[in-house]
Amino acid sequence: MRRLGYRAVDIIVDHFAHLSTKRVGSLKARQEMEAIFREVIPKEGMDPGELLDFVEKEVVPNLTHLDHPRFFAFVPGPNNYMSVLAEFLAVGLNIFSGDWLGAPAAAQIELVVIKWLTDLFQLPESAGGLFVSGGSMANLMALVLAVHHKKQPEKVGVAYCSDQTHSCIERAIRILGKERMELRTIDTDERFRMKGEQLSRAIQEDKGKGKQPVAVIANAGTTNTGSVDDLKRIAEICEAENLWWHIDGAYGGVGILDERQQELYVGIEQADSIAIDPHKWWFQPHETACLLVRDQSQLSDVFYMMPEYLKDVDLSEEEINYSNYGIQLTRSFRAFKLWMSLKTFGLNNFALAVKRGIGLAELAEQEIRKYAGWVVVSPASLGIVTFQFHQPGWSKEKINQLNQAIMDEMLKSGFAMLSSTALHGRRVIRLCAINPRTTEEDIEQTIYQLDSIAKKRALFATAD
Repeated sequence: MRRLGYRAVDIIVDHFAHLSTKRVGSLKARQEMEAIFREVIPKEGMDPGELLDFVEKEVVPNLTHLDHPRFFAFVPGPNNYMSVLAEFLAVGLNIFSGDWLGAPAAAQIELVVIKWLTDLFQLPESAGGLFVSGGSMANLMALVLAVHHKKQPEKVGVAYCSDQTHSCIERAIRILGKERMELRTIDTDERFRMKGEQLSRAIQEDKGKGKQPVAVIANAGTTNTGSVDDLKRIAEICEAENLWWHIDGAYGGVGILDERQQELYVGIEQADSIAIDPHKWWFQPHETACLLVRDQSQLSDVFYMMPEYLKDVDLSEEEINYSNYGIQLTRSFRAFKLWMSLKTFGLNNFALAVKRGIGLAELAEQEIRKYAGWVVVSPASLGIVTFQFHQPGWSKEKINQLNQAIMDEMLKSGFAMLSSTALHGRRVIRLCAINPRTTEEDIEQTIYQLDSIAKKRALFATAD
């Protein structure tokens, strides 16, 4: 067991040590993967050392590295080694984190970390929450709370979000049932923030149709552009209309650690619930996310159940059973990873890493502006910048196709990975630079290579 464990540690440490020299991702076809991995279920086992040989040869090289310093697509996942060790211990000891009886230390550590987070967002003493699998689960649970605590049974409820809100909100509405809840999308302004006046009008229109406005989902860092909605204005609207106010801060909520950004977060302390994903900008392994709520008792109001076979674990109110605060009964010890990280590095180092990510995106914007033909579509915000290559006289459709082709060619090169998105009808290239391992040279070389691809593509297209 020790020999195999040390071998696994060597694989992980080698990954950390040599990550920058690897391709960002592997674009193998399904047929190639089938040829390597497809087999009937093994009836006889194999030597575990040989199995690790196979893993090192066939699994490790065929991964996309979300923690690569030049992975700029979607939201990167730059984890840290202390969290890896925490995950290893939690899984190795098979810690059950559903009730106090199962693991009092795990329950207490989760209580402590949740308190750290609610204090960070200046939520009241009544606040609490729990760790969940990801932002999708946190956002779904928040809407379940909204429906339970705000919606009248006889009316169709309406939730409001912007056109930049993450798709998991629409999925949550589907799960809740469109016959119970509808989702209404509000346009965004030139900074890709929800339009407050349009939100107010939509609420009044729906009330006039006999529907019941129930919840507003605001963004503290959109996936597309890193934009933060006008939280203070939305808080005022929600308070006036008695609506549940949820903030999706899955990736961007941690931006509050940068004192230069804190004005963006004014009003967040009034939220009824907040979703955050430490497996993004808190540098944790997947799956590590949190739902924070203004009043912790609202979680148990919805999720508390105590069947006969669990009566022995129903202790006093002080000994918290987290299985009564969420969907899962059997829960892994997710809080351990963030606790180990914060205990090791301290919040100040996390703040420095967040500031660095914001600064790298600002550097990327400066580099983009140096090259002819490139236009910044959304300036650097919370580590994200979007841009587009233009050709004079070309149609909007042709420019969109060119930018997608630039993106695809960069991906095939293996040097860096970015993503594309649509912003108000424009196909743009998007760079998210939140990895503290990313160097300034990584940014400069990525923009240089994008420009080289763009000029070549444009030249060929003009010749055609």
